[in-house]
Amino acid sequence: MTDFDDAEVRPDLHTTAFYNLENLFDIYDDQHTNDNDFLPVSKKKWTPKRYENKLRKLSYAISNIGRRETGKHPALIGIAEVENATAIQALIQYKHLEDYNYSFVHYNSPDERGIDVALIYDQDVFEVTHSETFTITLFDDDGSPDYTRDILLVSGLLDGLPVNVLVNHWSSRREGEKQTEPKRIEASKRLEEAISKLRAEKPESKLIIMGDFNDDPSSVSIKSLVESQNLYNPMETLRSYSRGTTYHSRQWNLFDQIIISTNFFENSPNSLEFYKANIFDEDFLKQFSGKFKGTPFRTYVGTKYHGGYSDHFPVYAIFKKN
Repeated sequence: MTDFDDAEVRPDLHTTAFYNLENLFDIYDDQHTNDNDFLPVSKKKWTPKRYENKLRKLSYAISNIGRRETGKHPALIGIAEVENATAIQALIQYKHLEDYNYSFVHYNSPDERGIDVALIYDQDVFEVTHSETFTITLFDDDGSPDYTRDILLVSGLLDGLPVNVLVNHWSSRREGEKQTEPKRIEASKRLEEAISKLRAEKPESKLIIMGDFNDDPSSVSIKSLVESQNLYNPMETLRSYSRGTTYHSRQWNLFDQIIISTNFFENSPNSLEFYKANIFDEDFLKQFSGKFKGTPFRTYVGTKYHGGYSDHFPVYAIFKKN
């Protein structure tokens, strides 16, 4: 299918990735989440066969992120749009991932759609030392609370060296870009608070900030974050009119990003250094025909089942151990 297996294994390189999984729900009715669209009896007919197909596809995609450069599976994968721990467990135990020593950090969030963020990690190269969530408090125009995904912080040792990973999934643009922008600016401020807390405890903290921000690298919420917190956004140069991570209204957006602290550019012995970043937009993840040819091969378009991977491409950043 591809030439992933030809790559030389690089023990000094580690891939970190982020992937919005487009509603990875299990097939069981959960009283605590809004999963009514994703049940065998629902309008979307989310059957065991469809669930298995999605697990197979996602596990294959995840196992190959960064493989061309590193010759191996990713060390860390932040994910969004997953229902619960059951679905994550099913994913990491599935065919293409079961041979790796993956575990995960996940907290149930108050999100109205019943979707969460999580961090999957390879226990052979990453050791968790701390995790917590940061709640984003939002309100709709009528003053009622808008429950959204928490920001997940996982601190740990990547190949023995300390890093802090912050996984995000900010409010969507469904009600319009301008109408919803204040919610993403609020999320950006909450993320700044989390960063400030980390730096107050350890000024030299290395940060890997990843997520589906529902904003582009040029958006106010991202720009102000990068500038005020002295960060570097390697995704800024990747967006073009013909490339992005998600495709809406006949245009590409780069909503999925990995942003890093600038101390990843310090080339000192026994340190982790930024190596490269990219969109994982391999041909097998794309719609292969029709007017949407070349865009993400989705699981659903509305309630119509297409049987693809996700409506987003993953992104990744590779770090080199000196």
